[in-house]
Amino acid sequence: MTTGRAGVLLRRPEQARSAFLELFFDLVFVLVFFQVSRQLLEQLTWTGAFQTLVLLFAMLHLWGATTRLLDAFDPRHPLVQLLTMPIMLGALVLAAAAPEAFGGRGLVFAGTYLTIRLGGLAIAIFFLHGHEAQASAVRIFFWVALSAPAWIAGALSPESVRAALWMTAAVVEFAALALGFPTPRLGRHGPRRLEIVASEEHVAERYQQFFIVALGEPILVTGLTFASGEFGPDRGTATLLAFATTALLWRIYIHRAGALLAGAIAASHDPLRVAVLTFYGHVLMVAAVVAIAVGDELVIMHPYGHAEPAWIAVTLGGPALFLTGRAIFEYAVFGRVSLPRVIGALALLALIPAMMPVPPLAVATAATLVLTGVAVADAARTRRLPFEPPSPPR
Repeated sequence: MTTGRAGVLLRRPEQARSAFLELFFDLVFVLVFFQVSRQLLEQLTWTGAFQTLVLLFAMLHLWGATTRLLDAFDPRHPLVQLLTMPIMLGALVLAAAAPEAFGGRGLVFAGTYLTIRLGGLAIAIFFLHGHEAQASAVRIFFWVALSAPAWIAGALSPESVRAALWMTAAVVEFAALALGFPTPRLGRHGPRRLEIVASEEHVAERYQQFFIVALGEPILVTGLTFASGEFGPDRGTATLLAFATTALLWRIYIHRAGALLAGAIAASHDPLRVAVLTFYGHVLMVAAVVAIAVGDELVIMHPYGHAEPAWIAVTLGGPALFLTGRAIFEYAVFGRVSLPRVIGALALLALIPAMMPVPPLAVATAATLVLTGVAVADAARTRRLPFEPPSPPR
């Protein structure tokens, strides 16, 4: 049904490829990831990690919401492009405010976030009048509005309370997604229906592009950190390990599940479940990339220094978190999890206490070797099973 205002604005099935507007929007997240990683680097404690996770959750909600918006509406239409610019500017403001979000800019961060989320949904509801997808936008608006008091109350509260309230607000939205956004009078999304307007190929491509943008953060950090000091063999080796780790993340991500997401959505009897698991998996993988970038910087700066426990945690815990998120993603596509990912994640976690006496360069070497083992196991599985069709969970 495409009557009403939506008739000329909706994206059509033949427009499956990502548009330049979507790639342009993703550029803001280069700054987002850089700012969030700076936040973690400057406060490398449990409290700092929790605060960084809160900020990252909020920004990932924003990316997901904008991606859904541009999946529904034609990004080549001038009006859609015009309406996307304020969202992009708002994301820029959020990134700029992030380092002081738990200080003097809490109200700026929360106010900007809610303005973008609620404003974007209100626009979608208005232009989807007469279209069946309007109900989906109303459901999401209801849940974002439900979480709004926690965002505002957190912005007006002390730092420790603020983090708890904001995390509660972010988790409410994650839980609502898993439940299908149940809403009074409207019910919830159908458990076996994924409300997308363009195509499964477009959804898969957007996740792939976003993860590549996230990998730009360790590349950027590695280059800037290496350029800031002497080009000695110790720092050169650390830089090589950082680059190898990033390349391995890319290789493990794209292996089969990363390339077959579109087929999994199309083949699934419950595409909404596949979409939810895919989003959760990418949240964990992106959070892991931020932690890995911080670990890369620390290793390049202090290759033979004393490895603080927090340094070891991000250097080994980051890759472990990535493998966990990648396992969830694999389950969404194939309905199973390959053993090398589980073994790799457990090995990285088990190495954390054992790495306390060794320098950061040795810790980074261990992380790279474990990821190499996972990538080699993937290649071996490909040789044994050259073709494996998607088989998403029922």
